[in-house]
Amino acid sequence: MSAVFEIHNLAKFHWEAGEQGADRYLFSHIAAEITQPERVALIGASGQGKSTLLRILALLDIPDEGDLLLNGTSYTISNSREWRMAVAYVAQQAVMLPGSIEDNLRTVSRLHGQPYDAVLSAKLIEQLGLDHLDLAKKAEDCSGGEKQRISLIRTLLLRPSILLLDEATASLDVDSTRKVEALLLNRHKEEGTTLIWVTHDLEQAHRISNRTWVMEEGGLQEYSSTAYYDRTVEGAVHS
Repeated sequence: MSAVFEIHNLAKFHWEAGEQGADRYLFSHIAAEITQPERVALIGASGQGKSTLLRILALLDIPDEGDLLLNGTSYTISNSREWRMAVAYVAQQAVMLPGSIEDNLRTVSRLHGQPYDAVLSAKLIEQLGLDHLDLAKKAEDCSGGEKQRISLIRTLLLRPSILLLDEATASLDVDSTRKVEALLLNRHKEEGTTLIWVTHDLEQAHRISNRTWVMEEGGLQEYSSTAYYDRTVEGAVHS
């Protein structure tokens, strides 16, 4: 089976790296492939470059070495706007654009010349528990958790095939977190959306993933499941 998304020997230098030596790399030799819709938990200690990796996958940053292929085509010869529609990034800190909530939700349609899908928008708003909001409300006046969910809806309106989530529930209470998880798991099941989800919560990683990528010591290790990763770590600790 041909890969939908491929990561080949990706590397990123430290921002203040010298010209020689291993210390110049934030991470290097990152390699993975996705051949079918997946649910990937991306975990690891702070400072390993998880957010930077997601931004590179979305072409919001550029690797210093290596290549990315989407449906067999390198990012170097791809249309960056079309790439970002297919491989979409949701930041941990949601940025609201000037204007109302509805203005923000319509932004992706205006930017990409697509009709605004009001039906899908209303469905996502209800599923994420935001149907109490007046869409004419200034987006900047929303709470942090509301902004985070609005940002997610705005991205989902692109109908991406790969969704990159950078701690997408960090500002949410338990109830809202579970609504987001349920929605995204359903998108994976019904739409075939691949989820690559940075989380520091191993319990959440268990709930949302079927594969686990662990960033540590400048590299990427892959495990078939978060449960297997837990057992490996526990065995190492007690050995």
